[in-house]
This record gives sequence, structure tokens and C-alpha cells, in this order.
Amino acid sequence: QVQLVESGGDLVQSGGSLSLSCAASGRIVGLRDMAWYRQAPGKQRELVASIAPGGSANYADSVKDRFTISRDNAKNTVYLEMNSLKPDDAGVYYCNAKRVRGILFDSYWGQGTQVTVSS
Repeated sequence: QVQLVESGGDLVQSGGSLSLSCAASGRIVGLRDMAWYRQAPGKQRELVASIAPGGSANYADSVKDRFTISRDNAKNTVYLEMNSLKPDDAGVYYCNAKRVRGILFDSYWGQGTQVTVSS
């Protein structure tokens, strides 16, 4: 199994910045894409950003010019730098990782970290 632990969630004012981290442990051989999702109250969980082992990244349109996802493969850690935060960015941010196992890809989730953005 792969365990994911997020950290860095906090209360921040609108326009501020915050950095999240997610460390993977366990059976990390074969770890592939990692991603950040978020879920606001009353809304569906949505993909914020994803990143491949080689560094290729994808972003949701709503965060594309403000957030940066990165990863350190040696540390098995994925990061999310969030800038110019808006109240709409608030929610629980979840780390996700996929691991190849034979011809299959397994998906793992962290417990989430709360991001609150005040006006």
C-alpha cells in the first residue's frame, strides 16, 4: 500500500499564498502521477493539478495562472504552491497518487488538509 500525508493547510487572507506538501510512503516503487484535488462544502471533489514523474503538469483552468504543482521524486513528495488565493479556493485539499502494479494502476488518497481563505 501507499500512504499519503498532506500538510500545510491553513487560514489565509484573500490574495495570500500557501504551500501544501504531500509525502508518500510505503510501497512507492512504481509511483506514477500524483495530483491535488479539492472539495468545497456542497461541491464535488475536483482535480486541481496533476503531475507526472517527469514533471509534466496539468491544471484546472481556475488555478492555471496562480498555482504551481511540483514533485521531488527522491523524497516521494508532491507540492502545491498556491498564490493569489480567492475565497473560491477554500476547501479540503486531497493528495492523490497512482502506482503501477503489473498492468494495473492503483489509486491512493490522503486524508486531506483544510484550506480556508478569508475575504
